[in-house]
Amino acid sequence: MLSTRSLFDEIYRNDEAYQLFCSIAAGGEDQGGWENERITELTRDPVLAPKIARHGADERKHGRIFTQLLHKRGLPKLDVPAEADYCMLLERQGVGLAHERLTTDAPLTDREIITYLAHSRVTEQRAAEQMRQLVKVYGDNPDLGRAMRMISADEDNHLAYCHEELLRLAAEGHGPFIRHTLETCARGEIRTHRDVGLAVTSRMARILAWPRWQLAVVTAGVHALYLYDLLYGWRRMVRLRTPALRNALGTPAPPHAEHEPL
Repeated sequence: MLSTRSLFDEIYRNDEAYQLFCSIAAGGEDQGGWENERITELTRDPVLAPKIARHGADERKHGRIFTQLLHKRGLPKLDVPAEADYCMLLERQGVGLAHERLTTDAPLTDREIITYLAHSRVTEQRAAEQMRQLVKVYGDNPDLGRAMRMISADEDNHLAYCHEELLRLAAEGHGPFIRHTLETCARGEIRTHRDVGLAVTSRMARILAWPRWQLAVVTAGVHALYLYDLLYGWRRMVRLRTPALRNALGTPAPPHAEHEPL
């Protein structure tokens, strides 16, 4: 019987599938790190900028962790397939700040900061949920457990930070624009998550030589999640609540914690 655990175990046991999984994860984290670094440089707010910098440092750390996991298996990192490039596909959906904008030197406006934070709020919701799932699957795995728990804790901090900053801006009178931007980002993310899920499923099916019935079941699961998010689940991505952990990114990133043995 198929389950999330059995699917991830199958990926973990196969070098080629594991290589693809970790490479896609590392590529997405590295891209997120670059985006946050550029946004830090373009942010005039002296309180917010260090938090964005911390966010970027965490994303870079996660990229190094996934790369390190590959090296432990003697596997090189692959280029992310275009159809599975979550960050670039989000941009094509109009989610977040365009890379072309981030290569300029003009300071970000308040609305652009909100666009960045709304994008992060939505995508960090997905990331936090996925990492919690991976902790459940791999939490007791000697090779992956510590890495998954470390990244999961960071993603929870990122999500808390986005809630807190958006609530602060809403209190300053930006509420209607925040709500509109969150809903736009959520719609784009849901479509992108489905498209990336289908692309990765197709590649994993070829690598792992899945029978047609298994590919059909996993593909149906991707579509079912898309329909759930489209009809109901999107609400969890746009809701703002005061986080239990306040000022989650208010301190500098700890130095190179991922270089300790994983």
